[in-house]
Amino acid sequence: DVQLQASGGGLVQAGGSLRLSCAASGFEFDDYSIAWFRQAPGKEREGVLCISSREGITFYGDFAKGRFTIFSDNARNTVYLQMNSLKPEDTAVYYCNANAWLTSLRYDYWGQGTQVTVSS
Repeated sequence: DVQLQASGGGLVQAGGSLRLSCAASGFEFDDYSIAWFRQAPGKEREGVLCISSREGITFYGDFAKGRFTIFSDNARNTVYLQMNSLKPEDTAVYYCNANAWLTSLRYDYWGQGTQVTVSS
């Protein structure tokens, strides 16, 4: 079974840091792009960062530049989202996503999300 296990969320004060983890299993990790999305209360889900062996790192939003980084431990099939200088507006549920085009078919998997709350 495909699993994406997101963890590492919590409550942090503004200016603090968190590292989220997305542990993947059940698919060929190297074939997929792994992305982080977030959804704040009352808002649409938005992309944060994506990493893939073919395209490297992609920023989905300017808000992440200079504060967030993404990196992968392929030996552990885990992708990390390092978030620094957190702001109250970063409060959201953070989801990891694995996606790939394989033999002309689209594969798209989502994890369960982890809550990040940044207090002012």
